Amino acid sequence: MLMNRFLVIFLFLASCTMPDATPIPLTPTQLSPAGWELIEPGLERRSFLPDANGLKEISVLRIDPNLFTFRVHYRPGEPLNIGEWSRELPEAEVIVNANLFDPQNQIVGLLISDGVVYGWSYTDRGGMFYIQDDVPRIRSNIAHPYIPGEPIQQAVQAYPMLVIDGQQAFTNTNNDRITRRTAIGIDYEGRVLIMVTPLAGLGLVELSAFLANTPELDLSMAFNLDGGGSTMRYIATIDDMLLSFDPVPAVLAVYRR
Repeated sequence: MLMNRFLVIFLFLASCTMPDATPIPLTPTQLSPAGWELIEPGLERRSFLPDANGLKEISVLRIDPNLFTFRVHYRPGEPLNIGEWSRELPEAEVIVNANLFDPQNQIVGLLISDGVVYGWSYTDRGGMFYIQDDVPRIRSNIAHPYIPGEPIQQAVQAYPMLVIDGQQAFTNTNNDRITRRTAIGIDYEGRVLIMVTPLAGLGLVELSAFLANTPELDLSMAFNLDGGGSTMRYIATIDDMLLSFDPVPAVLAVYRR
């Protein structure tokens, strides 16, 4: 019975990344010398396998903010699954889950959508991805706490920090567990990296170490977003949809300029 239950869970997880209806064959021009797949100008994708373990796959999108912009969308008390979010935001090129939320589907932490502030900021944990003066940034809520009234257009918060100044930032193994993950980072060239684990996932300590020690990512800062049953992602250009177990009330969406 236990084995059957494990098999059902595994098959469901494996089916959560929906293949394109018509697969797009890659040509040599679609792969950069560094191994990134070019989905469209300014938007690249690459998969990494920590410990060569397929169940730990980390799927990464790398986004050029000179060609794309970011907006936060929030529906308090009215969560949507990724298919519903894609229909709600038909112009979005990428959609990913954002803040953690409570049982009433109200976000936890701070969220700013088009300049409107929701929730309250963490001061003792985690990080914030935000847009200020049309530039994406990430900072630690402990080192640089949010000051009410800051001129920020968009923001999401969650925890913990995973990479700070290129170094592993999370080492606490207490209550660490293997589960699906969503994370966001910025590399040393200012590009935004959105990372999801489509299958079994991995622990936060392992994720933190991998992100900090993988030179192909070149991450300066990164932190963990909501994960587990909330992990979801949509890429419109190739109609790639990673399904979540749960609907979510808040997402970060990426739009072409």
